[in-house]
Amino acid sequence: MFWVLLLLLAWAVAGTACTRLCLAAVRAAAVGTDPVRGRGLTLYEAAFLSGGPARVADLTLVSMARQQRLLLAHTGWATVVDPRARDEIERSVIGAIGPEGQSRIAPVRSAAADTDAVRSLGEGLVRAGLAVPDAAARTTVAAGVRQVRAAALAVTGLAVAALTLPAPAGMPRDLIAVWFALPLTLTLSCLGIARVEVHPYARWASPAGQRLLGGVRRRAGRAADDHSFLASVAVRGIRAIGEPELRAAFAHRDQLPRE
Repeated sequence: MFWVLLLLLAWAVAGTACTRLCLAAVRAAAVGTDPVRGRGLTLYEAAFLSGGPARVADLTLVSMARQQRLLLAHTGWATVVDPRARDEIERSVIGAIGPEGQSRIAPVRSAAADTDAVRSLGEGLVRAGLAVPDAAARTTVAAGVRQVRAAALAVTGLAVAALTLPAPAGMPRDLIAVWFALPLTLTLSCLGIARVEVHPYARWASPAGQRLLGGVRRRAGRAADDHSFLASVAVRGIRAIGEPELRAAFAHRDQLPRE
């Protein structure tokens, strides 16, 4: 009857993993579900909810370049033209470039994304129920899905092990396979439901934040002015940039400087 112990272990693995995923999905759904009335998003907020701190840094760099207060060369260097910042986030970008007024875009982007101004922006969105509280909460559902996948593989392995053992007298192997098919069906069903119900949750925005982002996305392509262009950058990232020179500047953003 050793196969019974393997079956109990399979149920324990499958049940634990599926329970954790369900609880994670419930916690994720509970974040920011209250309707937001009379609340709009600034471009910085839209950028944060769409791509996190790095997107805010990208938006600020593009915005300052469009206003000719910052020069972004196609070689991947940023040069300060006008050192007067209009807000705290611009001040963070200028500070990240350094006292010499010139730096590569990659370290500027990284440093600006990790400043107090950007962190305060994120904290305000969390308090408003528009952003997911922290990185751990953002990855909880994804981790739960991975655990259920691992549980499905574990149940399959335990079933194979049980079927290779000598079968008890009067116990058909087909019946043993059916018993193991039950926890396997539980894990596969849980994965199927998670793919449909949990997949839409974004990394940064809560459900309420995503609803507001939908309005920004709809307005982003309606006009050809600077605000519409920057809104597109906020929600879509650098791929929304159409200017070849500006796109070339950001093509170097993740490359290390040459020695």
